[in-house]
Amino acid sequence: MNRSATHIVTEFVLLGFPGNWKIQISLFTLFLVVYVLTLLGNGAIICAVRCDPRLHTPMYFLLGNFAFLEIWYVSATVPNMLANMLSKTKVISFSGCFLQFYFFFSLGTTECLFLAVMAYDRYLAICRPLYYPTLMTRRVCGMLVSICWLIGFLGYPIPIYFIFQLPFCHSNIIDHFLCDMDPLMALSCAPAPITETIFYAQSSFVLFFTIMYILRSYMLLLRAVFRVPSASGRWKAFSTCGSHLAVVSLFYGTVMVMYVSPTYGIPTLMQKIVTLVYSVMTPLFNPLIYSLRNKDMKLALRSVLFGMRVCKNS
Repeated sequence: MNRSATHIVTEFVLLGFPGNWKIQISLFTLFLVVYVLTLLGNGAIICAVRCDPRLHTPMYFLLGNFAFLEIWYVSATVPNMLANMLSKTKVISFSGCFLQFYFFFSLGTTECLFLAVMAYDRYLAICRPLYYPTLMTRRVCGMLVSICWLIGFLGYPIPIYFIFQLPFCHSNIIDHFLCDMDPLMALSCAPAPITETIFYAQSSFVLFFTIMYILRSYMLLLRAVFRVPSASGRWKAFSTCGSHLAVVSLFYGTVMVMYVSPTYGIPTLMQKIVTLVYSVMTPLFNPLIYSLRNKDMKLALRSVLFGMRVCKNS
């Protein structure tokens, strides 16, 4: 039996965060400010990387593309969440729910791959400095960025299509602020263990492969850094990697709580908060993390924000 034969559930209700109307208005204001700041912060990084010649290097090219990814990642969930906070019905269409589901996981997978590529870039810059200019050319960077996007968006259409075909005839209420795997499978009236296994195996593979690669890169990187004779040289090497490590820790720490460890014993509200951290707060913090300890980025951002530099055509 497939969904087209039942015609029972045609829309879902996203409950979002609990609270009366005043609380919903307060949350709406808070998340609207967060969303606008995220767009402005990441947009400023994109402009800085494009406009400042000092940032025309592989590291900043990847950072600019990462900021572009973060804008799309946060936009996959927050606009609909904001609309739901002001809605009395909190309804999302059946196809809209699965479209959000697809973009949310595809963009999340792309982010994991981007973080691995950025770790590779730092490894080459510090451990293979003589080969770095020839290995990380603009063409290579463009290829790596394209591969991240392709793998991220081509990996989930088939499993999500099979979930889309499941009959949903129990309830249409999702106790979450977005369409996620566990809430959707809980509403299905036909078990799909193979589809669930494939989906979680694929997600776990991406998470573990990228985090293990990042950890291996930084183990080799740290070994090289400790061999640097001068303290100032070691500090400079650490400072270029500290921002990336902070983002990796924040993103992977919360993602693994949701998609690797069992979530059955975790309260629903806590699951929403954890999801909120990696899907909404991480894109907000990234511009701050990458700019606070980076002199070139701070100078470029100051030029962009205060109009001290005219953007040159690349």
